[in-house]
Amino acid sequence: MAAISLRLLMSVALVFAFVSRNVAAPAPAPSPSPSPTSDGTSIDQGIAYILMLVALVLTYLIHPLDSSSYTTF
Repeated sequence: MAAISLRLLMSVALVFAFVSRNVAAPAPAPSPSPSPTSDGTSIDQGIAYILMLVALVLTYLIHPLDSSSYTTF
């Protein structure tokens, strides 16, 4: 009879543990995300600067070919 009451006590304790774990308070809501630090204009400006640098380099690379005495075409 003692073994049955011990099993019953352990079963009740196990059920109580699972039920109390699932009935816990809900998790707090996550905080809202921060506002964006860039609206995209700085990225666009960076791309424009890179394109202008490429155009400047290409201009100075192609310009000596125009003023040389050798004709390629």
